[in-house]
Amino acid sequence: MINIRRVPTAFASVALAVLLLSACASTTTTQPPAATGPTVPPPTTAATRPSPSTPAATALSFASLAGWAEEDHVAALDAFRAGCGVAKDPAMARVCGLARNAAVLDEPGARAFLEANFRVEPVGDEGLLTAYFAPQYEARMSRNAEFTVPVRGLPADLVVLDLGAFEPGFVGKMITGHVEGPTFVPYPDRATIEATPTDKPLAWMRPEELFFLQIQGSGVLVLPDGRRVRAVFAGTNGKPFVGIANAMRDKGLLPDNNTSGDAIRTWLAEHRGPEADAIMQLNPRYVFFRTLPDDGKEPVGSAGVPLPPGRAIAIDPSRHAMGELYWLDAAAPKLAGAFPAYRRLVVTLDTGGAIKGDVRADLYMGTGAAAGAEAGRVRHALRLYRLVPQ
Repeated sequence: MINIRRVPTAFASVALAVLLLSACASTTTTQPPAATGPTVPPPTTAATRPSPSTPAATALSFASLAGWAEEDHVAALDAFRAGCGVAKDPAMARVCGLARNAAVLDEPGARAFLEANFRVEPVGDEGLLTAYFAPQYEARMSRNAEFTVPVRGLPADLVVLDLGAFEPGFVGKMITGHVEGPTFVPYPDRATIEATPTDKPLAWMRPEELFFLQIQGSGVLVLPDGRRVRAVFAGTNGKPFVGIANAMRDKGLLPDNNTSGDAIRTWLAEHRGPEADAIMQLNPRYVFFRTLPDDGKEPVGSAGVPLPPGRAIAIDPSRHAMGELYWLDAAAPKLAGAFPAYRRLVVTLDTGGAIKGDVRADLYMGTGAAAGAEAGRVRHALRLYRLVPQ
């Protein structure tokens, strides 16, 4: 069955045309050119890395991990117990069961359990750690001079097509668009969407705060009467995420060492209007939401379970599986005011549009302003280690 949303009646013929065009551009077989330098092996993925039963030549000792002795192993094991149920790997599922059935462990017991049931394998070379949070923002149910941008629900004409339903070689390849007459075209970018009125806004927000809500993917909207509504990710326009920090630095709008989330948000608020809009529109990706009553709990990540603050990461799902356990060794912060290092065990429970590659992780910090202030300063050099079940 084709995995799509809200399919227009003219869609079938359009989808076939899209497929044929894609196939013409993608399925021609050619021999790769002869190598002119050292061969670089492909990145290890969840599908290609050695099975847990295969001894790993690169396995390290736990004692070699910087910060391992100082780790809160009880908190780390609790986070693993909470999220490991989503793991598909049989060996990881077995260790998950052992962890969940174990008696309550003290610090030495939790450390001993982890060391007895996992081995440490380094992942790639140096990468990047960033962080995110679940914001709380003021909102209004009607537009006024300050709350000028609508929180938009998923449009009725937006279609997400899985090309794998047509051709096995395209499994996992998703395209987003809509039908214009007989043609299937890409969905508009941020600037075009923002210029289009909507007659069914979910709420109204300040422009820069909606922009950050879209970056984080979910959050809580606080209304004047005290009601709290959770804005939950519903979909995107299919455009790539483009960060604005580098552009703001290059334009001289912010100093090189102060492109934190707080600094960006403050600049956008102080230049609200066409100047700030032009900067935000450098990111063509647009996120749509749905609203739910706020239950006071942490948001649910892509894996379908609540995110434990400080212990969940978003990763590239083409490189890593959900429910896995990793050691972060992140130091050398690039932004002023940041904590010097993040060294801890984390569970893969989420994904993000800007999170691409083997050694790339986004650490979930929690809910609210304090979590946001910390998350906005995380831009650290990252060494990543996978804990593989014994």
